[in-house]
Amino acid sequence: WTLRWRLMAVPGVANVVIWGDRWKQLQVQADPERLRAMHVSLDETQQVASDALEFGLLKYTNAAKTRPGGFIETPNQRLSIEHVLPVFGPADLADVSVNERTKPDGSPLRLGDLGDVKWDHQPLFGDAVVNDHQGLLLVVEKFPWGNTLDVTRGVEQALDDMRPGLPGVQIDSTIFRPATFIEVSVDNLTRALLFGTLLVVLVLGAFLFEWRAALISLVAIPLSLMAAALVLYLRGSTLNTMILAGFVIAVGVVVDDAIIDVENIVRRIRQNRREGTGKSTAAIVLDA
Repeated sequence: WTLRWRLMAVPGVANVVIWGDRWKQLQVQADPERLRAMHVSLDETQQVASDALEFGLLKYTNAAKTRPGGFIETPNQRLSIEHVLPVFGPADLADVSVNERTKPDGSPLRLGDLGDVKWDHQPLFGDAVVNDHQGLLLVVEKFPWGNTLDVTRGVEQALDDMRPGLPGVQIDSTIFRPATFIEVSVDNLTRALLFGTLLVVLVLGAFLFEWRAALISLVAIPLSLMAAALVLYLRGSTLNTMILAGFVIAVGVVVDDAIIDVENIVRRIRQNRREGTGKSTAAIVLDA
C-alpha cells in the first residue's frame, strides 16, 4: 500500500506487479461435507456471508457492491454515510445465522457450522522466495518511451527515501536491473572507442608518415559519430541495441573513408609535386 503507489509516482513507471503479497481477508472456508449434511449450497453460504459484510463476490446480489446509506452535503464536499457493521472478526461472522435455517437439534444454523471462519489470504498462483524465506517481489514495468537509466535512478531514489520508514525491511534492487546491462555496455563501448582511437593513431602514423593527415582522420571519425548522436538527441530518441549496432557499422565506414580518402589525397599531392603539374592543392584534393 505504500511501496507500490510511491513507485507508481516515479516518472516513466507504467505498473508495479507484486508477487507474494498476501491480502488480509475475512474468509468462510466452507466444508463440502458440512454443506451436504445441512442441505446448504455454496452460493447460499456466500450470499449470507456477503450480506453480513456488505461486500460479496456474487454478482447481482444486495451485497455485490457496498452502498452508502446517504450523503451529507457541505459547502466544499459531499460526505457519505456508511453503517457500522456488527461483524468485526471471525467470531462475529461465524455467529451469523443462515437464513433462519436450523440444525437437527433445533438450534439456529450459523456460518461457523458450515466451515472454518478465519483471517486468511487469497489463494496464491505464484510466490516470492527471497533467501529461502517468504518475501515480496516487485516487478517495475516502464513505459516504452521511458529512459531505462532515468526510470531506474528514480525508482532507486524513491526506495532510498522510504528506507527510514521501513525498519527491519531489507530491500534489494539489484536482483534484476536492466540498467546495469546498459551501464556495463556503455563502459565497454567507451573503452573500445579509446583503444580503437589509439590503434587508429598508431596505424595512421605508421602508414601515412604525415601528422596533418593523421589529424584530419582523427577529427573526422569522432566528429561523424558526434553529429549522428546530436541528431538523435535533437529528435528525442534514446539509445538501444539497434542504434549501437548501427554506430558500430558506421564506424567501419567512417574509418575506411577517413583513412582511404586521406591517404589518396596525400598520394595525389606528392605525385603532382614530383611531376610539377602546377595544379592547385584544392583542385588536387577535389580530384582525389
